[in-house]
Amino acid sequence: MISMPDRIPTVKKTESVLQTKNLNVYYGDALALRNINLEIPKNNITAFIGPSGCGKSTLLRCFNRLNDRIENFRLKGSVSYYQQNLYDSGVDPVAIRRRIGMVFQKPNPLPMSIYENIAFGPKSIGLKKNLDELVERSLIQVDLWKEVKNRLRKSALILSRGQQQRLCIARTLAVQPEAILMDEPCSALDPISTLTLEEILQELKQHYTIVLVTHNMQQASRLSDMTAFFNVEFSENHRRVGYLVEYDETPMIFLNPAQSLTRQYIRGRFG
Repeated sequence: MISMPDRIPTVKKTESVLQTKNLNVYYGDALALRNINLEIPKNNITAFIGPSGCGKSTLLRCFNRLNDRIENFRLKGSVSYYQQNLYDSGVDPVAIRRRIGMVFQKPNPLPMSIYENIAFGPKSIGLKKNLDELVERSLIQVDLWKEVKNRLRKSALILSRGQQQRLCIARTLAVQPEAILMDEPCSALDPISTLTLEEILQELKQHYTIVLVTHNMQQASRLSDMTAFFNVEFSENHRRVGYLVEYDETPMIFLNPAQSLTRQYIRGRFG
């Protein structure tokens, strides 16, 4: 079994929004993620990279408790949001998901109008005033307003895949989160749509903290401020266990990594 030393990262000198401490994730009795320690800095884009099965998406979903929906999920250690343990008793997962939004790999617009897609979230939490302004502002933030302003009452399903993904981001922004989790948001998009979305994310990080799972090394290197590299090892009963190899500012990870395993992955030796 491969064993790598745990490394406390050198994060940028800015406030941390999300933190994990000695985090171990289990599905039933099977360990899925081992001893994860990291801090996600405010108003940065943090990329999670690593081979398939190393737990990147599992960790991402820990930050807004989406794993709660998996019957045999449990964890040890802590996951915190501004120093508040998200798994303390009495913490409302729905309230967490309002503050920490999620964008998925494939666009998932609701089967309703473009306008109602954006207004749905605010309405559900009682924000019913100035909805027109909120919808417009959210669409402007993802550079979609000019493309759809004359079609707001038409179905969101008529939009292209790239437009649908931007719509889903606007829908997340409409409930005024502070952090946004993105699970491979560009993997289903064409190159032009991907470039558009990357430019939007660079603008959004001025106001939001973004955590991004990606398999695209070029995307991680050009888009993120911080990069966490995860790998997978096999337990004694041959189950996959993900662990954090290295976490640092993105230029350090890609140009001068501290771990030889990181260097091998960046150079395409495995994964």
